[in-house]
Amino acid sequence: MPETLLSPISPAPKLLPIDEIVRKLSIPEKHVKRGSSYGVKLKLSLLTDPDLPRRGKLILVTATSPTKAGEGKTVTSIGLGQALERIGKKAVVTSREPSLGPVFGMKGGGAGGGRARVEPAENINLHFLGDFHAITAAHNLLAAVLDAHIFHGNELDLDLEKITWPRAMDMNDRALRRITIGGTKSTGPARQTGFIITAASEIMAIMGLAKDRADLRRRLDAIIVGLNRSGQPVRAGDFNVTGSMMALLNEAILPNLVQTTEGTPATVHIGPFGNIAHGTSSIISQAMGLQLADYVVNECGFGSDLGAEKYFDLVMRTSGLTPAAAVLVTSVRSLKLQGQGDLVAGLPHLEKHTRNLQGFGVPVVVGINHFPDDDEADLRIVEDYCTGLGVRMALVEAYSRGGAGAEDLARKVVDAAATSEPRNVKPIYPLEASIEEKVATIARKIYGADGVVYSEAAQEKARRFTELGYGNLPICMAKTQYSLSDNPELMGVPTGWTMKVSDVLLSAGAGFIVVVSGTIMLMPGLGKIQRGFDIDVDDDGNIVGLS
Repeated sequence: MPETLLSPISPAPKLLPIDEIVRKLSIPEKHVKRGSSYGVKLKLSLLTDPDLPRRGKLILVTATSPTKAGEGKTVTSIGLGQALERIGKKAVVTSREPSLGPVFGMKGGGAGGGRARVEPAENINLHFLGDFHAITAAHNLLAAVLDAHIFHGNELDLDLEKITWPRAMDMNDRALRRITIGGTKSTGPARQTGFIITAASEIMAIMGLAKDRADLRRRLDAIIVGLNRSGQPVRAGDFNVTGSMMALLNEAILPNLVQTTEGTPATVHIGPFGNIAHGTSSIISQAMGLQLADYVVNECGFGSDLGAEKYFDLVMRTSGLTPAAAVLVTSVRSLKLQGQGDLVAGLPHLEKHTRNLQGFGVPVVVGINHFPDDDEADLRIVEDYCTGLGVRMALVEAYSRGGAGAEDLARKVVDAAATSEPRNVKPIYPLEASIEEKVATIARKIYGADGVVYSEAAQEKARRFTELGYGNLPICMAKTQYSLSDNPELMGVPTGWTMKVSDVLLSAGAGFIVVVSGTIMLMPGLGKIQRGFDIDVDDDGNIVGLS
């Protein structure tokens, strides 16, 4: 094994002035909005600049099912962007903004690590440029206006038991999942509601899928907050509050341009979770990247059964952006977990994810993320298995070596993208299929289920949404990220099981149907041991322990 595999992390170079990143991408000053010393926002006018036509290729980065610590998908994405620059390509990394829930919870920060981070990681992991706060405020403004409307006479005749719009906050807080509000003369009638985490807000999804401000306005108007007593939808547009939400989101819709540890341009924008939402950065940031660079490296949340499936079946349909290649990140330890301690027994899990991606018609490159305690013999087993599958493979050391540790991956990605045929990259189900047919296709083809069963309430909701004219929307599955199945304890490639659908939710503004399977929560909770216990500030004001 090369000595570099076990070498310590080399020091990161000093960050470049943000103006150098702007110049590196040849962005005209008229498209730049300055707001901080380390990052700028890109104006939407860039999207319609005739001198900046779309020219780049989109590279999707996904993974096999992760362990709870994650398997380095973000690190690999950033390292790949850096490596593409090292081999002479112009590259942009597009990633999601981290949520404070995971930052202080079990998973930790979402800005990468080691020599492959988006910088400054501490700022990005915390308040960044305020986008999450703006989305939280817009979400809760709609909730407050809704309850004020009820208090002042309920002119829209809302059925208090059929209100579906909750509150939101960007923190894990299980105690707020179900709450009772009102109940006094000064607060209005009592009703049940609750909080979801901001990453699960429909407004977060809308911000990720909106193409411009006009599209954002249309989508905000279309949000369904509940039903009236006649059973008809009541929308956000009925409250005359869309303009105020637009004002709160006016800056947040602009992508944030920063840099990686090695000065590679990166846009960090919008943060929907991959297990309860569509799990990728904004299509605006991706579209801008494709105008500015040869390659856009875009990460999708969790495994290919979640983020990647949703990209091809949902995001690609909305954006019109077609990936030229997909990188499947895996690791020895994740495959051992899937094999219940046996690496060889876990290898079919790698094959299943590989075949799932190939089923969308996209070339696949497997990136084996190297950890310091990996055994050389184990790494060779995974390499040989990939060779047997007939799929390109590269060992990745981006955490310790930055772009230099991902150059082999970069070259193989370039080769794969060169063979791609965009017309062959397609979703796996037609939109005109019923909700049940689309869910069954995902369950069988992607998860390996024998079939799907619905709770009575979920079945009724699916029927009702179809009657209301929303049956032709794409599906956004909400399920565990730790297994291909809906049971986090089922490892490997489960067979002979039936997927259980517990709920069906309508996100009319975002433009998809959320199908909930298993015990997935829209408001996570903190564990007994939390990453936030390690975070502090030293006497000089430097944030420490945040990774």
